[in-house]
Amino acid sequence: MDIRHLKYFIEVTRFKSFTRAADHLFVTQPTISKMIRNLEEELGVELFDRSRRQLVLTDAGRAILQQAQTIDKAFENIQHELDDLIGLQRGHIRIGLPPIMDAGHFIRVLGEFHKLYPRITFQLIENGTKRIEEDIMSDQLDVGIAVLPVSGDDFHHFSFMKEELLAVIPPSHKFARRKQIKMEELEEESFILFNKDFALNDRIKAACKEAGFMPQVVSESSQWDFIGKMIEAELGISILPASVYSLLKEDLTAIKVVKPVIEWDLAIIWRKNQYLSYATSEWLKFTQDRLMGSISD
Repeated sequence: MDIRHLKYFIEVTRFKSFTRAADHLFVTQPTISKMIRNLEEELGVELFDRSRRQLVLTDAGRAILQQAQTIDKAFENIQHELDDLIGLQRGHIRIGLPPIMDAGHFIRVLGEFHKLYPRITFQLIENGTKRIEEDIMSDQLDVGIAVLPVSGDDFHHFSFMKEELLAVIPPSHKFARRKQIKMEELEEESFILFNKDFALNDRIKAACKEAGFMPQVVSESSQWDFIGKMIEAELGISILPASVYSLLKEDLTAIKVVKPVIEWDLAIIWRKNQYLSYATSEWLKFTQDRLMGSISD
């Protein structure tokens, strides 16, 4: 038995057809049938019930399939390890980004890394912190940018941006001339927030609760530019990071929030006890050096 026997077996079970599996593997149907027969003879069991119109696994086939998939995954991991040894000649990194952040500096750092390793590709997926955490845990992403603290104790991280949040209001608002404002003074306001996929949603509601009220939320969005337009239209106010406020094109006013002061701490996160490709590990080292260096500068 070799790994090809198991791969052919896995593909036949996936497609429920010798012919379709053969087409997918670019081999002939007699070849794949012979490989499955050889596997059955070696194991001393029948893997498929061939008496039915549709291909169905036997009990032995179902038991062996689970082990075959485990072995196949182990061989894939070996290949990943070997690819790493090539020296970053190829690789793919999946990164989650919250659309709430100003990604300009981050993208420039990504460009610097690409110049050093041009054959490494990137997939950038925009989502809120909660969804990014879930996608890293389910292996849909390798790393992500999230608002600290992240849930549980499942992630490594390094922080690269901290800033206070500001109340953003239209210039006609009664508080427009104020330099700062207590959270409790916003009790009667209508709030426009990022949606529940964003940790900032929880952070603002928690700050309101600490001030003695729950916010009246008139709208939620995943896009900071939509929030800016809604504030301009006097649909409500919002609480935003200073860096996001600076991106808004509308004529708006920002006021420092005190009692409580709400902070925003952005970090790059990745899963603990999870294999990281050499490309991802090198990218993390490079990015931490560049982002943390820019902070100290």
